[in-house]
Amino acid sequence: MDSLREALRSGRVAIGLFDRFEHSRQRTHVAGQVPPMAGQGGVGRNVRWNRLSNSDRFGLFAAYEAIENAGLPEMLDAYRSGVFFGSSTGGLFETERYIAELIRNPGSRPRTAPLASHLPDAPAETVARHLRVSGPVETTSSACASGGLAIAQALWAVRNSEIDLAIVGGADCLCITTYSGFNSLRSVDERPCRPFRTDRAGLSLGEGGAVLILEALEHAQDRGATPLAEVLGAGATCDASHMTAPSVDGRWAALAIERGLDDAGIGPGSISFVSAHGTGTPLNDAAEWAALLRVFRERTASLPVEVTKGVVGHLLGAAGIIAAVSVVLGLVDCEVHPAPGSGEIDPSAAAALIVDGLRAVPDMRAAVSLSLGFGGANAAVVWGRWDAWVHE
Repeated sequence: MDSLREALRSGRVAIGLFDRFEHSRQRTHVAGQVPPMAGQGGVGRNVRWNRLSNSDRFGLFAAYEAIENAGLPEMLDAYRSGVFFGSSTGGLFETERYIAELIRNPGSRPRTAPLASHLPDAPAETVARHLRVSGPVETTSSACASGGLAIAQALWAVRNSEIDLAIVGGADCLCITTYSGFNSLRSVDERPCRPFRTDRAGLSLGEGGAVLILEALEHAQDRGATPLAEVLGAGATCDASHMTAPSVDGRWAALAIERGLDDAGIGPGSISFVSAHGTGTPLNDAAEWAALLRVFRERTASLPVEVTKGVVGHLLGAAGIIAAVSVVLGLVDCEVHPAPGSGEIDPSAAAALIVDGLRAVPDMRAAVSLSLGFGGANAAVVWGRWDAWVHE
């Protein structure tokens, strides 16, 4: 978490040339690739790594780190804990390698163990299995809105007293299928993505995992934990109009934000900054700007906006979780991280990006993280700074 915090604060970009797979015949050649992991990073010694996909490993590493940072024991209350993950590719990268080996050597018999992690729900199941969580284990796979929707599902499960604690995360790995697909759609930039800039030309794919621990207030207080932030509310909608293109007027994404604010019981004026979905594609950024205008109206031009995808790339099913981590860090530190890169901000999508270094916000109160996915899926999560609200 510390390395992510420093990268966000400095505006350092983790998008560049990568070697996860051969891409010489693709239109573009950059992505946000996770470097080789050193050791087991605090993960239990009984993990059979050769049976896990990269996505599984990302999720498991992040889960163990989150549990350690939260001061929780590895053995959780199995019945009162749950796992809620967002994922898109699952173990598709390993499946691609298996099929490629069969094509190269038709008579070969490659190991089938990696295929066990093929499905998108594999990272969540892996985390549940290794942490012995026997409560609800749910995976949301609604394209790029998956992470935001997973947070909403966890919030509602805790509110309804179904569980006391939720491991909420997301994990996805770069793979040929998604990289080729986005290149075929011509929605990938040849350079690191530049959300809301005039010269933006598409997104940058990334990979990785992120996990948050969401628990009932009484549960946290009983074990002497001080929360970093509070999930105040969540909302979701669907454009229901096109397989890939967003609704240009932004009304359904705006409704997701409004539902989140209503759920939180606060108004738009309480929001200190927005973590935008900010893919860097011309249509999506313009539609998202239209959504922000509908909700925040005259405040929109001055409301600070941050974009994590300009730093780490688009993590697909995990994008909403990495954005949530960024929001929590911002609330804790009372600051909004800068948008990397340079260039003029698009006048038709004039988001108030922080372009002059880290922005301190002393009166930080709340923030919104927005996740928008293919098929028109929209998710908005409203976050509160812990000491900015009354807790009885």
